[in-house]
Amino acid sequence: MLARLSVLFSLCIVPAGLYAQPDHSASYQFYGGFASLSNSFNGVPGARQPLLGWQASLAFPAWHHLRGKLDYSTFGGTNLGAPQHPYSILGGGEYDHFIGKERLFGEALFGDVGLNGNWGANSGPGDSASFSTFFGGGLDTPLSKHFAFRVEGGWQYTDFALFKSVNDKYPYRIPGLPNNFARFSTGVVWTPLLRAVRPAREHTTPDSEVVYQTIDSFGHFHILSNSWWSNLHLAGVEYDRHSWGHLAGARVDYVADLMPLTILNQPSATDVWGNRESQNRENVPGAEFSPVGVRMIWRDGKRIKPYFLMKTGMIFFTQKALSEDASYGNFTLQENLGVQFKLTDRWDLRTGLEFFHFSDAFVVPSNPGLDSITCNLGLGYHLGKHDAGR
Repeated sequence: MLARLSVLFSLCIVPAGLYAQPDHSASYQFYGGFASLSNSFNGVPGARQPLLGWQASLAFPAWHHLRGKLDYSTFGGTNLGAPQHPYSILGGGEYDHFIGKERLFGEALFGDVGLNGNWGANSGPGDSASFSTFFGGGLDTPLSKHFAFRVEGGWQYTDFALFKSVNDKYPYRIPGLPNNFARFSTGVVWTPLLRAVRPAREHTTPDSEVVYQTIDSFGHFHILSNSWWSNLHLAGVEYDRHSWGHLAGARVDYVADLMPLTILNQPSATDVWGNRESQNRENVPGAEFSPVGVRMIWRDGKRIKPYFLMKTGMIFFTQKALSEDASYGNFTLQENLGVQFKLTDRWDLRTGLEFFHFSDAFVVPSNPGLDSITCNLGLGYHLGKHDAGR
C-alpha cells in the first residue's frame, strides 16, 4: 500500500426469525478463505510454480450497489531455489447485483504488494514492494441469513524488478519475469446486522461538514519508504459525509480532500533511492487529492469528539519528487487520530496527529517514498440545516 491494514470485528448473530426480509445493502461483509496465485514472482517460462495462501476482505455497506472494499491476501511457496512470501493490501470498489438469492459482484482494487527481498532465482535480491492492481469478480451463494459461500477470481498486476546485487540495488528486469497473475479464492462471507426492509421515510439530508485544514510534518520514520530528509506542508479542504451508519459506537463517514497548496522541502541532490547527496535544499510545489476515505467519529453532537480517519489518493509535484529517477505523481496514504472540539453550533476545531505516506509504488524503478509524522489542524463547518444545541 500503500497501506498495511487489518480489520477484525466480532458481533452477535441475530436469530433469523426476527427478520422478514434482509436488507443486504445495509450490511458490512467480512470474507475469509483459501486462495491461490497462478505463478511465482520469479516464475519465468519453464519454471512456473503456483502459490497457495489465504485472503480476507471487508466490504462496507452499499450505496446504489457500490461498496468500498479493503482486501488482504498472503501466499507462500518456493521456486528456483528461492522462497516466495508475497502479501498484498488493496483497496477500491465493488459493484454487486442480485439474481434471485445469488449475489454477483465485480471489483476493482489498487494498492501494494510486499515480498521478501531474496525472491530472485537462487535467492537473488529484488524489490520488496510494488504497486498492484486487481480486477475481478465472484459469486456469493447464501448458506443462511448471515453466511454465504463465495467463489472469487480475477487478474492481478505487479511490477517487481531484480537487483544487481545486495550492495548494488539498481533495479532491472529479465525476459519472461511475470507481471500478470491469475488469483482465485473460495471461502465464507459473514454479513452481520442484517436489517429488515423498512417503509420509505421522508428524505433527510445526512450530516456533513467541510474542514479547512493544514498538515505539516515535524518528524520521520521508516515503515513503507526509504527517504528521510524531506518535509511536507499541505493546505486545503476536506469533505466528510455520514454515509455508513454506526460501527463500534462511532458514526462512520465518507471522506475526501483536496489540498491545492502543497510544498515538498527536499535536498537539491539525491541518489536513485532519495538518499541525500547535498546539504542544499529546494521547495517543490504540488497538489494532493484523496477521493477515497473513511472517518469514525465518537460522541457525535458532544463538545469533545474523538475521531480516526484514513484517506488514500494521489499527490503530484512540478518535478520528480525525492529523486530525479523517481516520479512526478505518487500514491498517498493518510491515517489521522485526533479530537474535534465544538466551538459553536456550526463550527468545530480539529487537532490531530497524522501519518502521511507517499510513494510511486514502483510504477518506475526508483521509489524513495516518504513517511512523515505530521500535525493536522483545521476548522470544520457543518453544512445543511442545523438544530441549535445539537
